[in-house]
Amino acid sequence: MTAILLDGDVLARRRFDELAARVVSLAKRGVVPRLATVLVGDNPASQSYIGRKHENCAELGMASDDIRLRGDISEDALIAQVEALNADPLIHGALVQLPLPAHLDEGRVGEAVSPAKDVDGLHPMNLGRLLAGTPGLLPCTPAGIEDLLRAHDVPLAGRRVAIIGRGMLVGRPLAMLLSLPGTDAEVTLLHRRSPDLAEVTRQADVVVSAAGQPDLVTADMIRPGAAVVGVGITYVDGGMVSDIADEVAQVAGHITPRHGSVGAMTRAHLLSNLVRIAEAG
Repeated sequence: MTAILLDGDVLARRRFDELAARVVSLAKRGVVPRLATVLVGDNPASQSYIGRKHENCAELGMASDDIRLRGDISEDALIAQVEALNADPLIHGALVQLPLPAHLDEGRVGEAVSPAKDVDGLHPMNLGRLLAGTPGLLPCTPAGIEDLLRAHDVPLAGRRVAIIGRGMLVGRPLAMLLSLPGTDAEVTLLHRRSPDLAEVTRQADVVVSAAGQPDLVTADMIRPGAAVVGVGITYVDGGMVSDIADEVAQVAGHITPRHGSVGAMTRAHLLSNLVRIAEAG
């Protein structure tokens, strides 16, 4: 068996094309969606992620502000910067790139971003709406994963989904999203210390791993024909290693590439949130 590739790079390009048409419509109204990003310090991976977001904005005809701050900035000074973006009527969406230096409280900084400008979809108010079943701005990576599965006709209603990783960026909000009425997946949220991890994944129709542990998911953990999505990436000896071992492609029915795919979908849905905010304004 050779798995069908869940190619998020190709799908993201389609989504960007759709967004470009909406940006043209906004321009006719004199509106240019504008994104502001805040990067603290010089984390190379974060610099790369930020760079791609600004490249996508430029490609789609949207404006963006790339704000770089010293790694030793105080928490109060960082929050003051965020509050200035909240108050700027020309800025439609804002985000603070994670991770932050250890002396900064990511929770407090994240809560400082206005829920109305929260293009990441991770403000407690937006996550609370998702939990309540009345979602607004959706978390970008979970929304991108659902979009990727639906676009490839992977059934979700009544199907068993195993999610490895309980973080607030992917695992927990994805569990909420896929279990919403209308999607109706049967979701089990796991983590690396779950004693029955392999037993649960072997029964699942869809397995998503966002644990950040190299080659965590192996072929013997996957039911033949299941869809497998790798989100977690670990940097080892200068290279990127997925949570999903190469051998899984010989068992799965659908699988994401070893690298990429989900990242492109994340950016597509982040900019979708930005356009949505601009359209509502």
